[in-house]
Amino acid sequence: MSVTPCGFTRTPEKGLARLHWGDTGWAVEGQPPDVPALRPLRGLEIEWPDGRVPLDGLLELAAAGVPLTAGHAPPWVPADLAALLTDRDWLGHAADGTARSLADLRREEHSVRLRRLAHPVTAAPQVSIVMATKRPALIGQALAQMERQRDVRAEVLLGLHGVRHDQVREAVSACSLPVRWVEADASVPFGEVLNRAAALASGDYLAKWDDDDWYGPRHLADLLMAMAYTGADVVGTTAEFFYLEPLKATVRRTTFASGASYPSEVWADHVAGGTILVAMAKFREIGGFPGLPRAVDLEFLKAAQKAEARIYRTHGLGYVLRRGLSADHTWQLPLAHFLKVAVNQWRGFRPSLLMEPSTAPLEAA
Repeated sequence: MSVTPCGFTRTPEKGLARLHWGDTGWAVEGQPPDVPALRPLRGLEIEWPDGRVPLDGLLELAAAGVPLTAGHAPPWVPADLAALLTDRDWLGHAADGTARSLADLRREEHSVRLRRLAHPVTAAPQVSIVMATKRPALIGQALAQMERQRDVRAEVLLGLHGVRHDQVREAVSACSLPVRWVEADASVPFGEVLNRAAALASGDYLAKWDDDDWYGPRHLADLLMAMAYTGADVVGTTAEFFYLEPLKATVRRTTFASGASYPSEVWADHVAGGTILVAMAKFREIGGFPGLPRAVDLEFLKAAQKAEARIYRTHGLGYVLRRGLSADHTWQLPLAHFLKVAVNQWRGFRPSLLMEPSTAPLEAA
């Protein structure tokens, strides 16, 4: 299927339009669907014909990320598709005033669920998850989130950075995934620790993981889906949700500090560093991670561009970055920066619904 959500519009300018069965196929207000022209719409309301018709055109719209809804579904519509189409909770949010950004978020969550259905995973790929850490107290939580990943076969490669294996033995033993590790002195640059761990990989893809962030159960599957429908060499997400630990608050941003848009589903030169996914062959071609103490993600993306790798940024609704005091992170920005760029602020841990927060870890370690 060649249709993709590339170009998805977060904030639509218009309301719902009518999707119905025409003489030769699905039509929008009497015209054949034209995805670019549909981007400004909030979505499409389906009017079902009297009898059974092909669903291919409807599924192409779902694959493009166009939000679809229906008051009911005929019995000939597959149950999983019918359940999504008739789930109208996302329409119950005001689409104007101060609630506009929340309404847009619920709409995008609905769009992502439709994309997943229209771009099914045909075989579970083998993904090598690489994580370097100086904080043994966080390893158990990170491994638990890796275990939750769906529709992938994962192995874990730990770079113990100034940490001994006996400090994390219990957490590693409790993990159901294959786990291998290397030990490196604290003086070894962070990027070099990542490379030593990555050298143990046996998977087809390498996924970078940060020990203190939160990942939804379809994080890896969504990255692989985006790689499949775009043909990108490197895929990552937006850095959209942040948990500000000292303030015990969650913020969401959809723009840069300059006010420029920070869209998803676009070709880009920047993705969230803790979400980088790359095919192993391409990772080796790029030269691995730069052996630096800081800015490893940024420099890796620069090296990828120099190697003419194509980088794609997909949605960030299955990822939350934790931020404490700036001195605690290799990416040093004050908490005030995140408050400045926030389009939403909530007390406590409030991720996207795609994180399935009822089962996600909510507290800092």
